[in-house]
Amino acid sequence: MCKHILNAQVSIRAPCCKKWFDCPECHAEQTDHSLKQSDEMVFICKKCKKAFRKDVRDYEPEDEYCPHCDNHYVIDAKTPRAALGVEGEDARMDNRFVKDDRVKGYEKKSIYAQDNLDERLG
Repeated sequence: MCKHILNAQVSIRAPCCKKWFDCPECHAEQTDHSLKQSDEMVFICKKCKKAFRKDVRDYEPEDEYCPHCDNHYVIDAKTPRAALGVEGEDARMDNRFVKDDRVKGYEKKSIYAQDNLDERLG
């Protein structure tokens, strides 16, 4: 699983060390050499788990799809971004942990209070 590209659709075989990586950043982190460029690339589709080769010298728009399952693997990459959020259940379903200090709560009433005796007695 690649931590740089969250929606990677294929794994790429590096021509220099013959190992599989999801992106060039993963190759740079895990090896001590630079990535060798090649005209022929070898991929494994993550949807159907089958390998295929593509020649990048005559790359056409229909080459953006896996030849086995037609998975579109050339897509815009989703990269991780920092975000702040509230941990817990969905507030729309269970709002017990959400407190609004702008709204005053009701005063607790007691039958032992000495004020307004005539309202309680009728």
